[in-house]
Amino acid sequence: MIASSDDAWDSRELGSSEAHVKVSDDLSEMDINDALELHPISIRLNKSLIEDLKMIADLHGLGYQPLIRQVLTRFADCEKKRILQEVHSRELKKQNREPKSKKVA
Repeated sequence: MIASSDDAWDSRELGSSEAHVKVSDDLSEMDINDALELHPISIRLNKSLIEDLKMIADLHGLGYQPLIRQVLTRFADCEKKRILQEVHSRELKKQNREPKSKKVA
């Protein structure tokens, strides 16, 4: 019996059988980028930052470019949430300042 799927993949108990091996389709880097909706960019970073990112990525078992994508995605998600909360808070304050009209019977 296989204890944990993640552990089984990591230990190669799963996924390493020659009976289940096949040659993958011939995909180009452009095909992969298109499928993942990746767009190449050029960015200038300090060498020490790149070395730090490579070390962190290595500790997490990633390449440094996927790590940078994760970092930027997390930042963008958090900033969008913060901005939306700020806008929502301003709108609530604005509504609370406006005088409420009284109904005439």
